[in-house]
Amino acid sequence: MATPVTLTDFSKIPSMPGVTPMTPDQSKGGFWSSNPLSSFFFETYKTVASHRQSLALVNPGTVENLNKEVSRDVFLSQYFFTGLRADLNKAFSLNPAFQTSHTFSIGSNALPNYAFSALFADDNLFVQGNLDNEFSLSGRVNYGWNKNNISKVNLQLAKGQPAMCQLEQDYQGSDYSINLKSLNPSVSPEGLFNGVAVGSLLQSITPQLSLGLEVLYSRGQGSGAADAGVSYLTRYVSKKQDWIFSGQMQANGALIASFWRKVTPSVEAGIETTLQAGMVPITDPVVGTPIGIQPVVEGSTTIGAKYEYRQSVYRGSIDSTGKVACFLERKILPTLSVLFCGEIDHFKQESKLGCGLQFETAGNEELLMMQQGLDVNGNPLQLPPQV
Repeated sequence: MATPVTLTDFSKIPSMPGVTPMTPDQSKGGFWSSNPLSSFFFETYKTVASHRQSLALVNPGTVENLNKEVSRDVFLSQYFFTGLRADLNKAFSLNPAFQTSHTFSIGSNALPNYAFSALFADDNLFVQGNLDNEFSLSGRVNYGWNKNNISKVNLQLAKGQPAMCQLEQDYQGSDYSINLKSLNPSVSPEGLFNGVAVGSLLQSITPQLSLGLEVLYSRGQGSGAADAGVSYLTRYVSKKQDWIFSGQMQANGALIASFWRKVTPSVEAGIETTLQAGMVPITDPVVGTPIGIQPVVEGSTTIGAKYEYRQSVYRGSIDSTGKVACFLERKILPTLSVLFCGEIDHFKQESKLGCGLQFETAGNEELLMMQQGLDVNGNPLQLPPQV
């Protein structure tokens, strides 16, 4: 007769035929590590992660900055203005950064006559607010939970216009970036989402190539049907990082391709082409009533260049619609800059002109000496060596 085994001594219980006992590592772990199904997924994830690390992938940046080298750095859209303009900027501290600005404008349809703005920023927090003479208020708050997670809130209140609120979350991985944003989100009494929701993912495939997509969902107030669309993105950076190509295939049928090139250390050039597919109605030439629709494709191309020197920055562009534009920023003194921009539309026989002054003042003695090129002891600042 076999000797009975105590219930507390599991190691002496004989195993059943065809069943493999747990390994020492599995017996020491918890439920998830000892479970065959979950351990299979964990091992697969570790294998894929180790393979991604062996590819030496880099973070591709955000979808918002997909073609920033062309649209923001080279082209004039972020800097162009009309009429007369004067900016008075005053910096009170550098760390944390605190700065105020007063902007005066005359003869511009886009800029208010007066606007006041304030900015505060430290290692984790960025706050900016703007108030103009018509009491239109806009603000932006960015908070970094860590180096990978950033939460953003944008608010805008304007007279005679609906209020705008945008919530955004950025996550930067080692080789990918995820962005989630929502514009004027709300929930209807029926429990349906109202507003605009956008989610985007940009993943590095190789150290130079990145692919991504952007999903948009929109639903207005009321019982109207919701709209949704998917856009596809790509970005390629050369090994020397002296040229960048980016492309977008948007959900509305637009195809955007841009190319940026670093010509010399002080000269950059960019080109952007946009193709838009759509439908136009066909009308009867006699009666004038619509009798059908036909597909059309419209396109435009813009070429621009940027020249950046020690005391001046020049930007110029020309596009396929006959517009020629330029922007010049010249620093006359360490605290004074002159702005000039102009645009000529040859097809429409129209022209625009803008002139401005920009003053930079310091809120304390240390910043004032830095603006004059001196350190706290009054000695000239040493420029970093040129590489």
